[in-house]
Amino acid sequence: MLAGRELTDALLVSAGTNTKKALRKGRKARYSTTTSAEITFRATPLTSRVVSENVLGFIEGSDKKEEVVVVTAHYDHIGKDAEEVYNGADDDGSGTVALLEMAEAFSRAKAEGHGPRRSVLFMPVSAEEKGLLGSEYYSEHPVFPLEHTVADLNIDMIGRRDSAHAVGAPYVYVIGSDRLSTELHAINEEANAKYVSLDLDYTFNAPDDPNRFYYRSDHYNFARKGVPAIFYFSGVHEDYHGPGDEVEKILPDLLEQRARLVFYTAWELANREQRIVVDRPEGSK
Repeated sequence: MLAGRELTDALLVSAGTNTKKALRKGRKARYSTTTSAEITFRATPLTSRVVSENVLGFIEGSDKKEEVVVVTAHYDHIGKDAEEVYNGADDDGSGTVALLEMAEAFSRAKAEGHGPRRSVLFMPVSAEEKGLLGSEYYSEHPVFPLEHTVADLNIDMIGRRDSAHAVGAPYVYVIGSDRLSTELHAINEEANAKYVSLDLDYTFNAPDDPNRFYYRSDHYNFARKGVPAIFYFSGVHEDYHGPGDEVEKILPDLLEQRARLVFYTAWELANREQRIVVDRPEGSK
């Protein structure tokens, strides 16, 4: 690694010299001014404590209740910065609202005698904006064993349009669906074709996506543990992480359509005879 003048001076200061003096001394002594050395660095990371809570809503299944389908959305946002309030209506108010509506639908179905075969965990997670901390904690301390977790369907912003889809057909970005399980990918596409008819945009699912969205939301903490996952996303807009992300800019019809896709995919995962297979175990990377 090549070091700049500032770093070189910082390393030489303890010896009572600097780069300029060392070079001058080397020239006077007719020594080579080019050398190499091995330097050992010791660093102590700065840490801070964050206290937050995940919220778990559990609907027990029937004959396959030991297996669990998880639906996640993060409920935290930036909050307040000086006098500006960041309400995060899309990021991720849209996701938490969709999650709660799906939880109500599953709960009502069970109350009417049509509950899911597998259990379903609806989990609004916290501290996503601090580095996916809520989902990371759950993945390291799962309430329900990850080996019994069928899939995670994660919603992070599904309430608006981005510039690439400012006009045109209703759409949603689908990220990660085929990374670990081709069956999960197929189930999501079949649910869309049968019930919703959104344009499914896989742009951000590309392995070389420079945005690296696959690694930037809560589904990844399931995927890295081998649990198949889908990240549903409507894309970045001009109010992303800004105070202008307000409720009046949400597109309710489009939000509902996207939520229905997640619901029907979750319903199929929870009720199909066979659990989906992980046939691409290296796909989480």
